[in-house]
Amino acid sequence: MNDRLIEGYRNFRSSDFSVQKDLYERLGTTGQSPHVMLISCADSRVDPSDIFQAFPGEMFVLRNVANIVPPAEMETQTPSTAAALEYAVNILKVSVIVVMGHESCGGIQGCLSGITDGYVGAWINHLSSARDRIAARGLAPEVAQTELELEGVRQSLGNLMSYDFIREAVEAGTLKLQGAHFSIISAKLLMMDLSGNFDEVSPD
Repeated sequence: MNDRLIEGYRNFRSSDFSVQKDLYERLGTTGQSPHVMLISCADSRVDPSDIFQAFPGEMFVLRNVANIVPPAEMETQTPSTAAALEYAVNILKVSVIVVMGHESCGGIQGCLSGITDGYVGAWINHLSSARDRIAARGLAPEVAQTELELEGVRQSLGNLMSYDFIREAVEAGTLKLQGAHFSIISAKLLMMDLSGNFDEVSPD
């Protein structure tokens, strides 16, 4: 195994685990009961647990390239996203699903540059309609990047409502959907309001 992983594991055992041993024992014995599902990018620079200082068991996290939620009708043959959503909502009974995009997203950059090959190309093609709308506006590349990062979050939130069990939970008032965007460079967090606008969260 990679030496860095071994070192990290040993540090974990001597620090976090030693302090939180009772928490891990309880979680391993009684199971998890997170209130939040967080859908974020698989990008190694964006760790939801670090950003939100979440303890083990507090967040049910789904990560993929560009934090995409496909519409329900496209999750049929290999429904990995749908399975995670169903488990979170119907079994864990989370009360909030947060979709969080981020600054300098490679998946978004690939979508804007027209990547279509391989698994990555097929995956980010979910954002092709949003990309085309943004491209038609003639924005500078860095502005288009940010706009598609935000629009990708909006689209994924809309796609969440295509799943019957999510729509029913939202309509019943037992589940809320929330959009967010994180800046890697400045560590600024933006939250989306009901109108689809993103506002910075005060760090204090």
